[in-house]
This record gives sequence, C-alpha cells and structure tokens, in this order.
Amino acid sequence: MSDMISADLVDLDLSADTKEAAARALAERMAARGRVTDLEGFLADVAAREAQMPTGLDGGIGIPHCRSEHVTEPTLAFGRSARGIDFGAADGPADLVFLIAAPAGADDAHLTILSALARQLMNAEFTDALRAVGDPADAAALIRGEEPAAAAGDEDSVAIPAAASAGAATVGTGDREDPGPSGRPFRIVAVTSCPTGIAHTYMAAESLENAGREEGVEVVVETQGSAGFDRLDPAVIAAADGVILAHDVPVREKDRFAGKPTVDTGVKAAINRPGELIGEVRGKAARGEVTAAGATDPSGAAGATPVERGGESGEGYGTKLRKWLMSGVSYMVPFVAAGGLLIALGFAIGGYEINKAPSVMDHFVWTQADSWAALLFQIGGVAFAFLVPVLAGYIAYGMADRPGLVPGFVGGSIALTIDAGFLGGLAAGLISGAVVLAIQRVRIPKALRGIMPVVVIPLISAAVVGFLMFVVIGKPIASAQSAMTDWLNGLSGANAVLLGALLGLMMCFDLGGPVNKVAYTFATAGIAVASPSDSAMKIMAAVMAAGMVPPLAMALATTVRGRLFNAAERENGKAAWVLGASFISEGAIPFAAADPLRVIPSSMVGGAVTGALSMAFGATLRAPHGGIFVVPLIGNPLLYLVAIAAGVCVTTALVIVLKGLRKPARGATAQGSGGADPSAPAPGTKRPVAA
Repeated sequence: MSDMISADLVDLDLSADTKEAAARALAERMAARGRVTDLEGFLADVAAREAQMPTGLDGGIGIPHCRSEHVTEPTLAFGRSARGIDFGAADGPADLVFLIAAPAGADDAHLTILSALARQLMNAEFTDALRAVGDPADAAALIRGEEPAAAAGDEDSVAIPAAASAGAATVGTGDREDPGPSGRPFRIVAVTSCPTGIAHTYMAAESLENAGREEGVEVVVETQGSAGFDRLDPAVIAAADGVILAHDVPVREKDRFAGKPTVDTGVKAAINRPGELIGEVRGKAARGEVTAAGATDPSGAAGATPVERGGESGEGYGTKLRKWLMSGVSYMVPFVAAGGLLIALGFAIGGYEINKAPSVMDHFVWTQADSWAALLFQIGGVAFAFLVPVLAGYIAYGMADRPGLVPGFVGGSIALTIDAGFLGGLAAGLISGAVVLAIQRVRIPKALRGIMPVVVIPLISAAVVGFLMFVVIGKPIASAQSAMTDWLNGLSGANAVLLGALLGLMMCFDLGGPVNKVAYTFATAGIAVASPSDSAMKIMAAVMAAGMVPPLAMALATTVRGRLFNAAERENGKAAWVLGASFISEGAIPFAAADPLRVIPSSMVGGAVTGALSMAFGATLRAPHGGIFVVPLIGNPLLYLVAIAAGVCVTTALVIVLKGLRKPARGATAQGSGGADPSAPAPGTKRPVAA
C-alpha cells in the first residue's frame, strides 16, 4: 500500500464542516500529487456515489469513495476532524475520514489492498491508533500496515494486525458455543456486496466475522467485491445451518443457498448490527424456516422484501410507504410509455376518429393507412390497460415480495372493472401487500409450508382483496376518482396556471426521483383512458414540458458560459441536448449532483414557468412521452415550444448568475475555468456511473 498513501495525503487537522467540503479538501491533496486529473469531475463522481447510500459508519468513520475515470491510480487520503463531520451514520458525525479513489479499470491487486483497509476499519485498535497519532507520516505508516517511526523502538507499542485478505474468509468459534443440529457449533455462510465493491463489502464481512467469534458461531463469508470473489465451497454451503445475504446489488449465483434459513438485508445492516443478523438466522433455523431461491419463506414467514433489501433497517413508515408506491410506479412507467406512444402514433396516422375503428382482427387491410393506425391504437390500448393492475401488483410486490403479485394484479383489475381507476389501483396494491403480510405472520404446520406460496397465500389473499374491492371500499374510491376527474375538467384560468406551476416545480425537484414520478404518474393517470378529457391532456403537456427544462438548460448553460463548468460537465452538456429533447429529466443529474444548491432551485423556477405557460397557452398532449418527437401530436405546438424555451432561458440565466457569484475553489486549475483538459473524455464517451 506504500504507493497509495503518503504523508502529504494525510490531514490530521481537517477543518471542513460538511462531507462535501471534506471530500474536496482531501481530493485537492490527490490532485496536487497528480492522482486526480479533473478535480470537479472526480468530486461529481464522489457525490453521485454518496447519493446512492450514505458512507458514514458507526464508530465515527466516514468512507467517501468511488470509481472514476479521473483517477490515475488507486489512492487513499486520510483526514481527522476535531469537530466531526456528518456522513449519515446513525451514531453521529465521523472524526476519521478516508477518501478512497479507484480508477474505472483498477486491477485486482490494488483493489485487494483497498479491501484490506476496509476490513481494518472494523479493528478498534487500528482506529484508536489513528485517533492518537500526532504525525502525518506516522498516520500514513499505520494505514500502510507499517510500524510508525515514532514507535519503532517502543517495546510496549501496539502492532496493528495485518488486514485480512479479500475473498472467502473463515472464522473459528470463540469461547461461547452455539450448538448446531448435531452438537457442533452453529454454521453460517454469508455473502456481502455493495455497489462499488471496495469498502462496505469488506467491512460487512469483517463485522460478521467478528460477531461470529463473539457468539461462538462459525462464519464463512464470500465477498463479492471489485477484487473478484472466491465462490464458497459447495460442501461448506451444504453443511451450513443458515445464510446471511448482506447486499445492495444482486447476489451472484443466489440459487446456491436455496433451502437454507436465510436473512436477506442491506450491506450496512451487516456492518452496524451483525449480532442481530446472526440471532435472526439462528431463530429462523430453530423454527425450521427455509427459503427457496429468490423467494420468500415457503412457511409464509416474511423475509426481506425487495424494498427492504434496498434500504436500511429501522426506516420509518413514511419512507417505506414512499418506496412501496415507487416500486409500483417504476414497473408501471414502461407500460405507460409503450402504450401511450402507440396510441399517439395511431392518432397521428389515422386522426382522432381512429378510436372508433372496428377491431383489426376482422378488418385489417395491409395497404390502408387507417388499418395500420387502428392496429397501433389497439395495441397501445391493450398495453395501457395494464397500467392500473401493474401499479397495484408491484406496490404489493414491494411490500410482500412475490406472494403479493397475485392479489395485487387481481385488485388492480377489479379497480378497472368498477371504474376506481388510478386511486383504486393504489388502494388495491396497499391492501394486497398488507393482507399477504398478515397471512405470513400466521404460524403454519410444517406439513402445509410447501403449498403456502403456491396455493394458500394466493387463494386467501385474492379472495380477501376481491371482497374488499367489490363490496367495501370500491364504490367510495370510484366516487373519489369521479370527483377528481370532474374537478380537473373544471379547471380554468388562474387555477389551471397555478396547477401547471406546481407540477413544474415537482418535475424539476429531484429529476426523476420520487417527487418527479408523483407528478408524472398523476399526469399519465389522466390520459390512461380511451377518451381523455381536455384538462387531462393539458396536464400531460405541462408535465412533459417542465421535465424537459433542466437538461436543456444545463446544455445551453455549458454552451454559452463554458468557463463556469469543468471539462466533464461540458461533455455532459452535449449529451444533455439529446436527453432533454427526449424528455429524460435525468440528463441534468450530473450537474445537480455536483452543484445541487444552484442547479436544483434554478431548474425548479424554470420548470414552474414552463408548466404555468403551457397551461395558460392551452397546449394539450395525448402521448405520455417522446419530447420534441411528438410535437405533431401536441395541441398549440408553437406556443408549447415557446413555453419550453422560456423555462430553459430562465433556468440557464439563474444557473449562470449563481455560478458566477461563487468564489473560485481553492486549488482550482485552468481546466476548471475553461482551459483545455487533456484528461477529459473524448466526445461520445460516457463517464462511468459511480457505483
């Protein structure tokens, strides 16, 4: 590790107050040594990784890290803060900060060393020594695994143990013993993995191993990290009494663990509460609960749902509810896009009377344009008909995993049958998930466990959800849906403009995130009928126009004031022209991640202007997606483009003014002010996403 960290990459008096400032201070040291070629581009990659999951760990440790094409070789920088810096850990701010930088194509040998450091961070002697060290050179030596010069002749000095190697690691039992089925110690196999595969993966492994020693449990961990992974011996898996899967990316070859009591959770849970996970898997083994590959327990006991596997234990109900709803929306959107665009193409070819055409099964003529238009319209209508059932089914899936799909789809279909629409789909999904979770909490005789997920849960849950939708809540929800439709149809004047501004703000708040999706789903729900109202089509037009503003504005800003952006952002600006024109709001995310306090408010103002103008101009849209490519299908297309242009200009002006007011960053180079940057990616290449 001698080439990864040296004394000039250590700051024992880190004065930063925020995690962004801390990352910048340490990154500047890397840039000064030529390890980082584009400071702003690298910090954007660090911010993108931080946005995926906080990098703070219990015990006062922060480990911001990423892979980036702006890194020339694997590098570590270490900072120690007297006041502490908030990296999102549950137990408070971090005083030890490690910035870990890996090139996009780092070799396995270097990544293995980085993984060894990650394991060392679980060693209390190691972190205590770093808190006590007084010289940067000694700190760098400690991190490299060498004896500090100041302690070289001190017989009482504490030697820091060598870091464990990456790959599969075995932990023997401690003084305590937890007998397995035949009197031997309880045996657990585990898999850990995180998006980057550098830090959390190996820290989770070390944490589980340490907890195993304390509990008297044999733990064998397979780390699926950037340094590759050594597959667990099939004999070891066969002999295991339980399985822990701690991951934020899919586990490779997960079927190997079928038939074992399994705890499936996020990687940070294994770092923060390994003892609880070991106790949980022992409890499942004692109850005889086993898990089929990729499924919940056949016994009906609730394991980690898809939503829970992506989050942290202890999340509030509001957070879980948002994730459940987003699970349904994310699966629904492709049906909306495909069905809506097909319907719009049918209208473009055959006119708006095409919805009255007879079925193409009996009247299709190859040489008639109207037949092709009717075919596209009817295929799109079929795809659109899945919107509410898919929404309900995958809300239930987010709550209860695969057992929730059957009652969810049934409830969603009933919502369509009774004209409960979008609101009925939301209710059906939540009710279905709740019913399945309730059934899973019932203790089932072992003889019935095998048929629970195939027969019992689908049968009972579908019957209960169907009864509730048809008899109890369906009619009130249908009435509410009808009232909302009537309200939308009655919108005019100032009310419509204010609604357009609100939807514009929502579309630009998080650029493809939950708030953005709420506005988009609200709009698409209104046109998800054979003959949408004029108000619903106005709302759809306002939502799409506002969603195009942020990426187009960032593209324009990088064109007219390139010196305010670094080389990577200028390259991203070229791609943002196409993304914005295609109604892909996510094209502005690299800019928002690098400078959220200037980019996001500016985007929201521009989006609100565009949404309000679109409603004021009376622009309508029948297609749920497509950007400028569906302009021929827009009512009042010229004024619609004027609304988009106005919002883009407002956002561009605000971004330029706000960026122009900021003070130049300490250590900024010519490349950050518009100079040539030899490290910038070639046109047409894509910066790798920080995992």
